[in-house]
Amino acid sequence: VQLVESGGDSVQAGGSLRLSCVASGPPHLHPCLGWFRLSPGKEREGIAGVDSDGSISYADSVKGRFTVSRDHAKATLDLEMNTLKPEDTAMYYCAAETSTFLCAQIATSTGAEFKYWGRGTQVTVS
Repeated sequence: VQLVESGGDSVQAGGSLRLSCVASGPPHLHPCLGWFRLSPGKEREGIAGVDSDGSISYADSVKGRFTVSRDHAKATLDLEMNTLKPEDTAMYYCAAETSTFLCAQIATSTGAEFKYWGRGTQVTVS
């Protein structure tokens, strides 16, 4: 499985960005796709995940501001981020796992259980 993220940029507080992740490889290896972020000095944080049945989970820190969407046909996972805050500054990673259970738990996950990772895309909010 290969995951490639795009869309990171530098924006002002209150702005919006849309991140995209393209997954390649056998679909049965990535029923769970999710977004994580890592900020300097902080633990990696799971922020949103979508499983193959379309069930979505969000971390409380992004609920109401971020929207995750998945296109199963295109094998993509998008993250629409609105009302961005300086504390959203981080490297954002797309991750995949064979366990859909992990998608439901993503809000409390640091990603240690996730098997496949992209290289990340930087989001900077000032």
